[in-house]
Amino acid sequence: MSELDFYAHVATRGDVLGVGVGAQPADWETALGSDFLDVADGGLLRRDYGLVELSFQEEDGTWPCYGVGVQVHRLRRDTEGSVPAALRGAYGLFAPSARFEDLASAIIGLGCTIAPEPDEDGTTGDIHRYRVPESGVRIFVRADEDAPGQTGEVRSLSLSPGWWREES
Repeated sequence: MSELDFYAHVATRGDVLGVGVGAQPADWETALGSDFLDVADGGLLRRDYGLVELSFQEEDGTWPCYGVGVQVHRLRRDTEGSVPAALRGAYGLFAPSARFEDLASAIIGLGCTIAPEPDEDGTTGDIHRYRVPESGVRIFVRADEDAPGQTGEVRSLSLSPGWWREES
């Protein structure tokens, strides 16, 4: 398997190594390991594994995950330290970038579709947004003409069911 398989899996299934929205921090630690940074702010917790970033909100003494992000752009600076060992073990080495057209082909190959999201407020000129309707995952793609070689690269993938439910 490759990093493209990982990105396509996240885009079509909305989970990382079988763990997704609703899972507790301990579930994520079991899947991805203990090499992370937690940033707590009141009833919110952001857990940063480098490539994978998670959001939790306290609910009656538990901390369910409400957002999963895959920060592909971070690999441009550090492909080894940004990828949790569990992901390297499952998917191998990760390249410093991923092309959207390759990811789109992989997603379609897995039987899902990709829909562009309109930029109704005109605020995302250097980023194009797409959504996989079957999973609710959003894909953010660089469109900045002033960044040579980076146009068409996947910046990130994001799943937050609140976005999905509001827009579905």
